[in-house]
Amino acid sequence: MPPRITDPEQLKELLGIPFTPEQTACITAPPAPQVIVAGAGSGKTTVMAARVVWLVGTGQVAPEQVLGLTFTNKAAGELAERVRQALIKAGVTDPEAVDPDNPPGEPVISTYHAFAGRLLTDHGLRIGLEPSSRLLADATRFQLAARVLREAPGPYPALTRSFPDLVSDLLALDSELAEHLVSPERLRAYDTELLRTLDGAKLSNADLRKVPDTAAARLELAELVGRYRAAKRSRDLLDFGDQIALSATLARTRAEVGEILRDEFRVVLLDEYQDTSVAQRILLSGLFGGGTGHPVTAVGDPCQAIYGWRGASVANLDDFPEHFAYADGRPATRHALSENRRSGGRLLDLANGLAEPLRAMHAGVEALRPAPGAERDGVVRCALLRTHAEEIDWLADSIAHLVRTGKAPGEIAVLCRTATDFAEIQGALVARDVPVEVVGLSGLLHLPEVADLVAVCEVLQDPGANASLVRLLTGPRWRIGARDLALLGRRARLLVRPGHTAPDDPDRRLAEAVEGVDPAEVISLADALDTFLETPLNQHDVSGGDDGLPFSADARVRFARLAAELRELRRSLSDPLMDVLHRVLAVTGLEVELSASPGALAARRRETLSNFLDVAASFAANGNGATLLAFLGFLRTAAQYEKGLDNALPGGENTVKVLTAHKSKGLEWDVVAVPGLVNGVFPSTQGREKWTAQAKVVPHELRGDAATLPDIDAWDAKGMKAFHEAMKDHQRTEELRLGYVTFTRPRSLLLGALVV
Repeated sequence: MPPRITDPEQLKELLGIPFTPEQTACITAPPAPQVIVAGAGSGKTTVMAARVVWLVGTGQVAPEQVLGLTFTNKAAGELAERVRQALIKAGVTDPEAVDPDNPPGEPVISTYHAFAGRLLTDHGLRIGLEPSSRLLADATRFQLAARVLREAPGPYPALTRSFPDLVSDLLALDSELAEHLVSPERLRAYDTELLRTLDGAKLSNADLRKVPDTAAARLELAELVGRYRAAKRSRDLLDFGDQIALSATLARTRAEVGEILRDEFRVVLLDEYQDTSVAQRILLSGLFGGGTGHPVTAVGDPCQAIYGWRGASVANLDDFPEHFAYADGRPATRHALSENRRSGGRLLDLANGLAEPLRAMHAGVEALRPAPGAERDGVVRCALLRTHAEEIDWLADSIAHLVRTGKAPGEIAVLCRTATDFAEIQGALVARDVPVEVVGLSGLLHLPEVADLVAVCEVLQDPGANASLVRLLTGPRWRIGARDLALLGRRARLLVRPGHTAPDDPDRRLAEAVEGVDPAEVISLADALDTFLETPLNQHDVSGGDDGLPFSADARVRFARLAAELRELRRSLSDPLMDVLHRVLAVTGLEVELSASPGALAARRRETLSNFLDVAASFAANGNGATLLAFLGFLRTAAQYEKGLDNALPGGENTVKVLTAHKSKGLEWDVVAVPGLVNGVFPSTQGREKWTAQAKVVPHELRGDAATLPDIDAWDAKGMKAFHEAMKDHQRTEELRLGYVTFTRPRSLLLGALVV
């Protein structure tokens, strides 16, 4: 291809962008392996698009020989459009001169998962994978996992969690094993050896005593993972984890595949590289690295590596120069982008101070600089308040004032550490006539109208879902008081142990403290509720019947009515998911309750419920006969990872967006409000789940990024304490990264609120 561009100044003129010297160096670098450490707001997407224009425009590569990979379909679409428009604007391609029979080539821009899927379609037979394999939707994953659990022969005495929780745990362990290319057999061998080691150790505290229980549970869960994987294979099904793991196996065992791909794609761009997993790194380095010197440009920021909880390894970015070295063994070149053209200098001062410890941990990271002339721009406004209610009011009043004085609601966002306060924030803004949108499934689950619907579903599916039943009983519909609720709990205990003596009997309490408890003897408030169906609804005898418990007359009537309602609904649990949900809404009167709310709030709540039902409908459409059980497992995963199971992004409506800080990455607004800036909330002290206490977590020693994670040196109290302290330090670092992401989202105003 003859060159159309000959120098960087010409590129600047053609694209109309005044590139900084840093950006120009990255754009015009020779086609060789390089990593660009791009700080927040430094224009990484612009640089990637311009680099494609430079390489194509200077005749070094044809458009179709460029491969670009990123994480989401939205990001891939935006990058593809930026590249396409940049090529047209620079005159490198001419859309008007297109021959319909011979269209010009275009760069291939896709997600990492889509690329892995294409790789398996084209080359999967080399490792025995049939081309007929189909990709599992989330609904089918949860449905199949639930079926495997139901049909497993057992017994599994160490797995004592509820059925929906076990569905989530099974899928979480399967996914993490795939991300780190660890087989269930290897995990079982590790835990078997661990149990032998612990058998001779003195387990002197509760944390140590929990380790063998966890290892035993993980052994059983790993066996179920094996059954789940066998079920997938027998049906020719793959999920995203399988795609990446099998692609990585293909890349590292079939050298000819890398040769074919390197010949097809002469230039490779890897976006958000700090968010790639160990398996993705092995896949990419196996194809395009490993000392081949292939022209790979990776772009990322270790200070924004906030997805370690879902398998991402920031070490991939740090170690890129070694993984993608030149052919002569020299490490790949490292560049930096540090001029932020988004935020004012005062906002960047705050972000830089926060990220100072992070810069010391990672090579090539520089402090952010404002654009020339913007050094004194931006405002940070912080309120010190006495109560949480005052915090919500101040935040809502501040946003309402901005909207009244001309700020578009769509230019404002509220970023929270967790979704816990979403309902209060939404209600406060609606009360002030501010249009508001809660973003993401994890956020919807915290809003009362959705939480009530889910609570009913959980009670229907699991009689032991006591927390959900308490939510219903104490809610505005049934209004059960603390006294009657305590009596219901006492009746539930009597149902499990009919001979139970008085609760204040010291001999009985001593016996219970030392005796083994059958895990099947679960105290179920729902079972206790059913006992009220044995007496007529007009029963006003407060003597308590056989157990002598003095329930109030009103409580007896309400307990009986709710029990009848739940019994009627349980008859239809095998119906299609959407039929079950709509029947719950109709029978429980939740829709009527919403209509009785104040006008604006009712409209917003109906909209919220509609959004949730859209999620359920999408789940049902992607799963063959999706059940309520599978859907509840899906929701529990979403609630557990409040960073977002789904890929929902803010819509285009002119509304204030309320979302978690994790979901804000890559987005920007004029104004950002951040509540809860207190220790324990943001930064959170609730760290990553420990493999010593959670069966669904792979032990650190088996992970591909083990060198970046703390582990236990000795199985004694001192060793466990050191491990916990190291995990706290690790959590503090992750919270710093999340704070850095959060505080670099606003363009002009950051509102911070904290209770003192």
